[in-house]
Amino acid sequence: MSLLPPYRKIIHVDMDAFYASVEQMDNPELQGIPLAVGGGGERGVVAAASYEARKFGVRSAMSGVLARKNCPHLTFVKPRFTRYKEISTQIRAIFNQYTDLVEPLSLDEAYLDVTKNKKNFPSATILAQEIRQQIYNEVGLHASAGISINKFVAKIASDVNKPNGQKTVPPEEVLAFLEALDIKKFYGVGKVTASKMYNLGIFTGKDLKEKSSEFLTEHFKKSGKHYFDIVRGIHLGEVKPDRTRKSVAAEHTFNTNLTSEIYMLEKLEIIAEELSGRLLKPNISGKTITLKIKYSDFTIQTRSKTLPYFVKDKSVLLEQAKDLLYQEEMHESVRLLGISLSNLNTNTIEKEEPVEFQLKLEF
Repeated sequence: MSLLPPYRKIIHVDMDAFYASVEQMDNPELQGIPLAVGGGGERGVVAAASYEARKFGVRSAMSGVLARKNCPHLTFVKPRFTRYKEISTQIRAIFNQYTDLVEPLSLDEAYLDVTKNKKNFPSATILAQEIRQQIYNEVGLHASAGISINKFVAKIASDVNKPNGQKTVPPEEVLAFLEALDIKKFYGVGKVTASKMYNLGIFTGKDLKEKSSEFLTEHFKKSGKHYFDIVRGIHLGEVKPDRTRKSVAAEHTFNTNLTSEIYMLEKLEIIAEELSGRLLKPNISGKTITLKIKYSDFTIQTRSKTLPYFVKDKSVLLEQAKDLLYQEEMHESVRLLGISLSNLNTNTIEKEEPVEFQLKLEF
C-alpha cells in the first residue's frame, strides 16, 4: 500500500483561541492580558484560555482553582455562545466564497476541499493565506491553517505554526512529516493511547510505521488498522458538507469530582448553553435528550428522554437534563457530565464527489 495520486487539496482552518479571542476583540480592556473563558470559582472550569494565559500553563478543561494558582492575575469572563455562534456564521460565509465543500467540526474549525475551487486557483497554500487574511479583515480574528492531501494530515499541520500561521505538507513530504512526528501529535491519539504506545516502544511516526498491521490490531483492536494506514498517509475520508448529523453533544470533565446535585445543576446549565451554541444551523433541533454521567469509578451511565416535538432552546435542554438527573440517585461521585441531542430533524443525504482528474497538484 503506497501513497499514490490522485491527491486532494485539503485546508484545515482552526481559529486561534476562539472564545477568548472573541472576548478580547469585543472588549479592548481584555486585550493583551491573561484571560480565561469559564468559571473561576471553586467548581469552575476553563472553557478556553487566551495565549497570554497559556504562557502560565492555563488550559481548557482545567479547574478554575488550578488556573488561578498557575496565574494569580488571571481574568475570568463568562462564555457567550450566542456571540461565538454569530462569529462562526460569518467565518463560514467566507469559507463558502472559496468552496462549497466545507465540513465544520465545531464553531471554530472546519475542513475545506479546494481541489476544485470557486477562485479557479491552483495553489491551496495561497488560498489558505487569502482565507486567513479575509477572516482577519472582515471579522477581526486570527486563524491558523494546515494544508495537505487529506483531512488527517491537514488537521495535524494546522497546529504546527499556531497562532496566526500555517503549514503546508505537499504530497512528496507527507511520509517524512508523519515519520518525524511525536506519536502524541497524531490527531486522535489521546493520553491513554499515547502511553500504551510508549510502553510498546512507539514514540514517533517512524516507530509506528515499523509495526505490522497484525501487531497493531492485536494491541489496538479496530483502531490498529487505522493507525497502520494513517502513518502511511492513507486517509480516504472526504470533506462532507452535507453529512447527516446523528447527534450534537457537549460534555465537561471535572478536575474535582462532584458529590452535590447543586453543583451538578450549575454545570448542566453551562453544558446546556454550550450545546445550544453548537447547533450551527438555526433549523437543527431534536427530540431525544440524553444525559451522560461518568462516575469516579469510570463507569458510564446514560439516561434518555424522547419528546413528542423538536427542541433546541437552552431552557428546554436544561429542564429535561435536570429531570434526567433526578431520575435516580447517584451511586458514586461524578467526574463528567454531558448532554446530547439526537433524533434530529436533519434529513440530508450524504453525497460523495470523486476527484475527476489525476495529476500532480500545486500546493
